[in-house]
Amino acid sequence: MASMRDIKRRRSSIQGTQQITKAMKLVSTVKLQRARANAERSREYFSCMYDTVTSILKRVGHVEHRYLTPGTSGKKAVVVITSNRGLAGGYNSNVVKLVTRNPQWKREDIVAYTLGNKGREALSRYGYEVRACNNDIVESPVYADAMKLSEELLRAFSAGEVGEIYLAYTAFKNTVSHVPTLLKLLPVEYAGEPEERDGKAEAIMTFEPEDVEALDLILPKYMTSLIYGALMESVASENGARMQAMDNATSNAEEMITDLALKYNRARQGSITQELTEIIAGAEALG
Repeated sequence: MASMRDIKRRRSSIQGTQQITKAMKLVSTVKLQRARANAERSREYFSCMYDTVTSILKRVGHVEHRYLTPGTSGKKAVVVITSNRGLAGGYNSNVVKLVTRNPQWKREDIVAYTLGNKGREALSRYGYEVRACNNDIVESPVYADAMKLSEELLRAFSAGEVGEIYLAYTAFKNTVSHVPTLLKLLPVEYAGEPEERDGKAEAIMTFEPEDVEALDLILPKYMTSLIYGALMESVASENGARMQAMDNATSNAEEMITDLALKYNRARQGSITQELTEIIAGAEALG
């Protein structure tokens, strides 16, 4: 059995850790409230843009456009959104698994654009090519950062450096539910024929200006909005995951402190009993 000194030292250490986890939980709770509000405000635009563009493409029929057909390259660009810090449960590892455990992907075909240091570290450790890493974006996402990244990805796609573009992030459902999500950005997937309603084909859409020019304007904004929306969702998910992790750590520390207090009392009682036994034995020896 450990000595009372060792138990007391360990209990003090755990109490110090518990104070840290409580503080981190409080900070994450405050950040979560702000991040959740931002995510909810951006979600409507995020969803509306996605639904609108896919609906348009389903109704236009067959359109020859560079963003609607796979590129000649077999490379896949994957935007991986994680955090810069750990202590968030499985938040970072779940996103990384979307890339590393995809049975249809080969490691040599993946080009990663990481937003968050944890994603860069994990993918580099697994031997993936990390072409770009921007850790500042996930701290306070702004639309201009998403636009800059979108332009870089579109240049790589247009130049034939990559043939497909994906987005790996964590969708925020509520405080306790965060879903790792893999979304294909380019080429935009759509039905090649006009969709039908009640057995009748919808009329082919017309564009002003021409369809290719219109899609040149719409699709970059579509891609930027998806990246920005994913950033907002990821920030909210990160803080929610960290809040849960710190709450669990605080509860576990409380259980350990209670257990150590019990062990300390038992050790103290055993020490007192041993001292009394020695005193009695000594008195009997002198008598």
